[in-house]
Amino acid sequence: MDGKKAVRIARRTIELWIRNRERRKPEDYPPEFDEKSGVFVTIHSYPKRQLRGCIGFPEPIYPLIRALQEVAILAATDDPRFPPLSDDDLDKIVIEVSILTKPERIQVKATKEYIKHIQVGKDGLIVRKGIQSGLLLPQVATEYGWGPEEFLAQTCMKAGLPPQAWIEKSTEVYKFRSLIFSEKKPGKI
Repeated sequence: MDGKKAVRIARRTIELWIRNRERRKPEDYPPEFDEKSGVFVTIHSYPKRQLRGCIGFPEPIYPLIRALQEVAILAATDDPRFPPLSDDDLDKIVIEVSILTKPERIQVKATKEYIKHIQVGKDGLIVRKGIQSGLLLPQVATEYGWGPEEFLAQTCMKAGLPPQAWIEKSTEVYKFRSLIFSEKKPGKI
């Protein structure tokens, strides 16, 4: 997977959208970008690396090239936690792209067994109960130093559920992996 290309496409898409409200499909990109894939674009402030936007598609519903461009624009303009980026912000952010494997439901006999099936730092989690759903990328647990139980609890809270909702039989838990690519400085991979 050409992660550098994915990050460059995400940045170029954001820049074009912020400056011109223009969306343009790149002319040259690797053929694997035509395959369906889940993807997240995370934007951090630079140099402090504070979260500035993060949106994605966890399921492989679109070809990667389309999904990447859509979530890049959404992370820059529609994350409800942050104001939209401006032209002045573009040289003060770094872009991170996470390309996801298809989420797989963790099958257990007893819900307490979920803990044994989660590898912190490698697995991302999705918790679903009814219409509520929450997702945390693999790097989040590592950044905060969480073990599997805390990672499950935090994913439940992201879904708007109580922290212990993962123990209930009606709650579904999925895991996925991701390839993570990031700029080191604004515009530099």
